[in-house]
Amino acid sequence: MTTIKLPLNARESKPGVDVTGAIAISDLGVSYRNLEALRDINCFIHKGRLTGIIGPNGAGKSTLIKAMLGLLPMASGQVLYDDKPLMEQRDAIAYVPQRSLLDWTFPATVWDVVMMGRVKKTGLLRRFSTASRRIAAEALERVGMSDYRDRRIGDLSGGQQQRVFLARSLAQQGDIYCFDEPFVGIDQKTQDIIFQIFRELADSDKTVLVVNHDLGASIVNFDDLILLNRELIACGSRQKVLREENLNRAYGGKVVFFSGEAA
Repeated sequence: MTTIKLPLNARESKPGVDVTGAIAISDLGVSYRNLEALRDINCFIHKGRLTGIIGPNGAGKSTLIKAMLGLLPMASGQVLYDDKPLMEQRDAIAYVPQRSLLDWTFPATVWDVVMMGRVKKTGLLRRFSTASRRIAAEALERVGMSDYRDRRIGDLSGGQQQRVFLARSLAQQGDIYCFDEPFVGIDQKTQDIIFQIFRELADSDKTVLVVNHDLGASIVNFDDLILLNRELIACGSRQKVLREENLNRAYGGKVVFFSGEAA
């Protein structure tokens, strides 16, 4: 990842910077009812790296990820992946929104939710193959939720629900994984499981992008960070971003940050 401002043609990159397979965000801006939510965002998101989006409340973290995926309209700019608009490559993307935005009263079982991750691969209204069912079962096993496959999703704890939706994303077998605040309201065991899987995905050359509100000890799990406050404050390696001047600029000097191995 680099802090240079990208040209609109993402193939024209800074000499010496390998952007092969990267998501290129160029001049991205988002507005709500004439209010500027994000402006002039320029950065690369590299595959094989675990990238966190951080910043204060209202900084535009969720807005960025939604605009990238085409879930919100961009006022300006573009987001490219393999020289094509990212929003036109949704088959390659597994997205998990904030839990607070989901309808937990919907009468679906854990198995139903995970199998939803196979719909794109199978086709709407087509029967799931034996292979798809095996992939879904393996995803549930990977997150430690096989014993809950017949439970209603709304009857689970917050941490269990998050693990089920992580399993659904794994069942999609995408190249890009996007998670919006997956650690809110979950237990430490679930957080450890999720970070372990994120690391496995990144190590297998996937792109993993996570909106994260916590600047505590868990921040050391990220390779790269994007620090926002309606504009790009810094992006790059964790050590590069988590500098005092960057944090003061983003949080107005009101952030308390532990002094462990993060930087």
